[in-house]
Amino acid sequence: MNCIRTKMFTVLATMLVCFSMMGQSKQKFKVVLDPGHGGKDTGTNHLKNVEKDIVLAVALEVGKILEKQSDIEVFFTRNKDVFVEVRDRSVLANNANGNVFVSIHCNGVNAEVASGTETYVMGISKNKNNLEVAKKENSVIMMEDNYKTKYSGFNANAPESIIGLTLIQEDYIQQSIDLASRIQDGFTYDLKRKNRGVKQGPFWVLHGAFMPSILIELGFVSNKEEGSYLTSSNGQKELAQSIAKGIISYKNAYYGGTGNITVERTETPKVETKTSAVEKDTVKEEPAKVAEKTNVKKGIVFKVQIAASGTVLALKPQNFKGLSNVSMEKGVKINKYYYGDTNDYEVAKKNLVEAKEKGHGSAFIVAFKDGKEIKVDEALKQ
Repeated sequence: MNCIRTKMFTVLATMLVCFSMMGQSKQKFKVVLDPGHGGKDTGTNHLKNVEKDIVLAVALEVGKILEKQSDIEVFFTRNKDVFVEVRDRSVLANNANGNVFVSIHCNGVNAEVASGTETYVMGISKNKNNLEVAKKENSVIMMEDNYKTKYSGFNANAPESIIGLTLIQEDYIQQSIDLASRIQDGFTYDLKRKNRGVKQGPFWVLHGAFMPSILIELGFVSNKEEGSYLTSSNGQKELAQSIAKGIISYKNAYYGGTGNITVERTETPKVETKTSAVEKDTVKEEPAKVAEKTNVKKGIVFKVQIAASGTVLALKPQNFKGLSNVSMEKGVKINKYYYGDTNDYEVAKKNLVEAKEKGHGSAFIVAFKDGKEIKVDEALKQ
């Protein structure tokens, strides 16, 4: 009798372990959406276009779209008009064990000519425009009680204080850049918005999130036409669809799945694209529509980025999980490591598969023309 009970207990225990493993294998991909500002912090306001209202509407719409995916779970740092302290936003993301953190904002300057979307990842930048955007987004800290204690005397108006932010996000920089690129490409190619690029900036809200994290600037509320687009229900729906599509694409690439959505674009208002002298050094013109693709691209080099770190590593196979033919591009703060070197996109895709099989799960393809990095989509239309 005891023998039978023991066998039954063993069978039940085995079944419980199996069910537990099945539950873990079907764990949902967690997206933390952070509508910037809120409550007493209205964000940037121009022409009656209020940032906190726009980003909340877009974030809620993104969440609504993502929640229709059976393998995605959505968390919000705020889902109504309330003030949430900057540091609490990343704490909420970490407590939710998020897989990605997406902070949504709008730009605004004292000039109507500026327009376009841009997406940031955490980093130290010497670019004046990038620092100005970060300074403006970081300034909300001054509204918090005891901010000097909470942020160790951080001063949003002092450049040395901004540059003093440590790069906690370094471990996630590759994935952050990839996620940012997918979303920025959606704005550019699907919505035909002016492309200001993927950039780095010292944002406190990204600083403490222990996951791939990005900050999106949807456009300029200070631009009359673009401000109207940002406050319109059609504009907010299109931007939300594009963001959701980028997140799903990233999830499929790193975590599996085949989910997808279609971005339904309506006729958008004409936006003034005149470039002011202040922004000429950073604004990228919108790329033309992708032409018919061929595999071999003369003058184009494809590489697979396998790592990005502040540490200089010897280019030995043992440092890159057995991969040889690794090169390094030295940066001011971040060094990028690449595997392979080919002008055949199909070969690059095979190199990507090999890199991932070796254990570089966050690897992705990058393209270069005349030694300068360009978008892969731009390279494929050459």
